[in-house]
Amino acid sequence: MARALLAAGKSVRAVVRDASKGRAWGDRGCEFMLAEMEDSVALAAAFTGVEGAFILPPPEFDPSPGFPEGRAVIAAVKRALEVAKPKKVVCLSTIGAQATQPNLLSLRTLMEQALRELPMPVAFLRPAWFMENFAWDLPAARDRGIISSFLQPLDKPVPVVATADVGRVAAELIQQDWTGTRVVELEAARRVTPREVGAAFAKRLGRSVAVEAVPRETWDALFRSQGMKNPEPRIRMLDGFNEGWIEFEGGEAGSLEGSVTLDAVLATVR
Repeated sequence: MARALLAAGKSVRAVVRDASKGRAWGDRGCEFMLAEMEDSVALAAAFTGVEGAFILPPPEFDPSPGFPEGRAVIAAVKRALEVAKPKKVVCLSTIGAQATQPNLLSLRTLMEQALRELPMPVAFLRPAWFMENFAWDLPAARDRGIISSFLQPLDKPVPVVATADVGRVAAELIQQDWTGTRVVELEAARRVTPREVGAAFAKRLGRSVAVEAVPRETWDALFRSQGMKNPEPRIRMLDGFNEGWIEFEGGEAGSLEGSVTLDAVLATVR
């Protein structure tokens, strides 16, 4: 997003937690400020005097029951925006933010609920499953010719999108004017099945790649063996994609269409 805004000749203030990353953005032409996501005072200072604020909530892959960490971030962000009063806000949300079943994406549901109470115009950008998530499958695909898929059935199309398209659309949104609250849902030109992901890896690697479904009854023990303390939200998120209740509120026909393909994303995976 910042790159797109800079390319459009806009002034950009990057808010980072790491000074070294801030200096890197400074080298690209950004002003930068330091703030932790739980620090409403520092965030308010960073949001003050801007035309629009873009909120990129930090990921939480293994949240404690009840999402206390995420709720602290949401409260700080809301308070900072109330104090700073930017003219508009764009917030990165997720496909399925309207779902009522608790799952890992419920943090974005809670963020939307909180920011909808703000007095300024707010837009929620809801992207599909990030294509870049498939990068985790590269070592197994390259070394063993196997992808273990939690997305099932293997022939079920999954809504996906490239992060480059997310950044582009976010940059476009923050330069627009609107009133009230709006929701923008975004996915690639076509949905892909796990088997098609395997075929894309095979094309990329020049070898056969099989796709295997990981039995659901093994997920809890598997995730715990990998260090997760509370795998239930992640399991329920996967259930939501597989069962179809994590979907765009406007359906497939109501979403914006990205331009970046899965082959283009996988070509960059190392």
